[in-house]
Amino acid sequence: MIKILFICHGNICRSTMSQFVFQDMINKRGLSDKFYINSAATSREEIGNGPHYGTVNKMKEVGIPILPHRAVQMTKKDYEQYDYLIGMDGENIRNMNRIAGGDPEGKIHMLLEFSDEPRAIADPWYTGNFDVTYRDVVEGCEAFLSYLIGKAFT
Repeated sequence: MIKILFICHGNICRSTMSQFVFQDMINKRGLSDKFYINSAATSREEIGNGPHYGTVNKMKEVGIPILPHRAVQMTKKDYEQYDYLIGMDGENIRNMNRIAGGDPEGKIHMLLEFSDEPRAIADPWYTGNFDVTYRDVVEGCEAFLSYLIGKAFT
């Protein structure tokens, strides 16, 4: 089983959106028994809060199930328990490395690094644009899943 932890600053916008989108993708492909998907924050600001209403509204709009979720903070133990820790931007990556105490096993990645156009995913908490974030998340999740399928299932 491949264990993936999607991570952003607060665990209410981008990481939850990535978790929901990726889970939907693997469910539709009949691969749900091959993966364990979760999400977390690098900060403590939103701990205990549910997904942002902008993420919830976007998931409803596109027909992706909203999973039960409350924001949690990434821990050093997560580095041991997950195969991939996927951040959304450079600040997330720096904070993930700080929390994990480094990345000796090469588990920490930025989601869009798997796409043809590696870049950060803008935080809709600040931009207010959940449509752009959704497009970037889908692009990243599709590229990441293709990478994983190519690596593990061929």
